[in-house]
Amino acid sequence: MARILLVDDEHNIRLMVSLALRHVGHEVETASDGVEAIGKFADGRSWDLVLLDQRMPGPQGLDVLQTMRRTDPNCRVIIITAYGTVDLAREAMTLGARDLLRKPFTTDMLRGVVSAALSESSGAPAPVIAVNGYRVRPAHSIEETTSGVRMTFSVSTPSQTIETCAVEVRHDVADQAQAHAVRHAQRAFERPADLWRIIGEELLANYLWQNADLPVNRLLCADELTSAMRRRLDAVAPERVSAQEAHHA
Repeated sequence: MARILLVDDEHNIRLMVSLALRHVGHEVETASDGVEAIGKFADGRSWDLVLLDQRMPGPQGLDVLQTMRRTDPNCRVIIITAYGTVDLAREAMTLGARDLLRKPFTTDMLRGVVSAALSESSGAPAPVIAVNGYRVRPAHSIEETTSGVRMTFSVSTPSQTIETCAVEVRHDVADQAQAHAVRHAQRAFERPADLWRIIGEELLANYLWQNADLPVNRLLCADELTSAMRRRLDAVAPERVSAQEAHHA
């Protein structure tokens, strides 16, 4: 089984996680802060996976992640946090994390997230977002409905099955998103599909973050422009270039 380095400043978390993973055959070593973790990671031993708490005394989880990735660009790291958001998950993925696990979590959730991270090959395409063991792939179909647009996403679950989940974005929500982009970035999205994609991905990611499960009916409806969606629109605004700007570049 896997050799796992667990980094958390809470003794009870280290004890619970270690017991849960050793029970299914994994070898687990622990560190109580980022400095100790960096030392153990760089001492010449190989690690199949690192479970890394975000908020600790000294170096924070994302800082430790960056140091580990410089030592081993292929290392698998899962960030654990009680304070995170989908925004943190995106930042962690940008820095090379495989997943973000939200506290509190059950033993089954923990084992599922670990199993999913270990089974994913290092060369696998990066998902749109990975939270709580769920990996969302880009929408593979978009269709018009009477009230808006429906996108269907493929989602890999912690049990390593592939599910689909649809997200319907109402036309008025897309209009609000376009108005927000113009107001805050002085640019409109040239392709409506980009707006639908951002809204749909953000809604699905936040649902998985809050619930650690897919909706029972495998359908979510975007009937309002949330603050999380606005932040995501603002984050991608610099990447948008109008056709006129591209022509003169």
